[in-house]
Amino acid sequence: MPCRIKLIIKVTLTQTYTYSFLGTTATSPHKTMAYRLEYFDVRGRGESIRYLLKDNELVYDEVLIDFNDWPKYKPKMPYGQAPAFYSGDTMFVQSNSILRYLGRKHDMYPSDPVTAYQVDMLNDGVEDLRNLYVKLIYQNYDAGKEEYVKALPERLQPFENILKANGATSSGFAVGGKVSFVDYNLYDLLDIHVLLSPTCLDTLPTLKAYHNTFNSRPRLAAYRQTEAFKKRNVNGNGKQ
Repeated sequence: MPCRIKLIIKVTLTQTYTYSFLGTTATSPHKTMAYRLEYFDVRGRGESIRYLLKDNELVYDEVLIDFNDWPKYKPKMPYGQAPAFYSGDTMFVQSNSILRYLGRKHDMYPSDPVTAYQVDMLNDGVEDLRNLYVKLIYQNYDAGKEEYVKALPERLQPFENILKANGATSSGFAVGGKVSFVDYNLYDLLDIHVLLSPTCLDTLPTLKAYHNTFNSRPRLAAYRQTEAFKKRNVNGNGKQ
């Protein structure tokens, strides 16, 4: 039986096309479009990609995977994980690699090696804290939340220091005085932690101002007012 999928943009399901990944090919029952994101109807590891696409008016199709159908959908994923992103017939996986690809393609990844390092270093820090967050949410939420929240200001302090040193207070961006892919990943990380602990940024003025700046970006603000965003859980188990 075919997987049940919910579509944000209508596509023709009766057609097939071939996509490539690392030199391999397979068929997908969706009409070719310029960009397509395949992920669950949660924020999770897909939301930073959505933010980048929305904020830069990059048109894309989105396929929302039903959790009940994931066992049928999983085998086509090279690492058995979502999200997957398509540019034409080419498949990309791993959320951070997808962000880097879009950053390089749309002038949101620095050409200068040192500035590029700063972006990558900050993104690695985002990944480190996100992994701790995911472990809390899915493995130890009830018993571990209080301790996690208590430690959060200390864990966020390195981001405060880095953004302050990078001039984010005046520029509004994490690195280099202009938007880069890491801004969307860091913004999402801060936002999900504000949901977890609403006061977590109160002692971190640079991060708090940065979070407010991205909250106020017109296209992001408009997207966050949509019903699709408002009803979307942060995580697959409903905890946040």
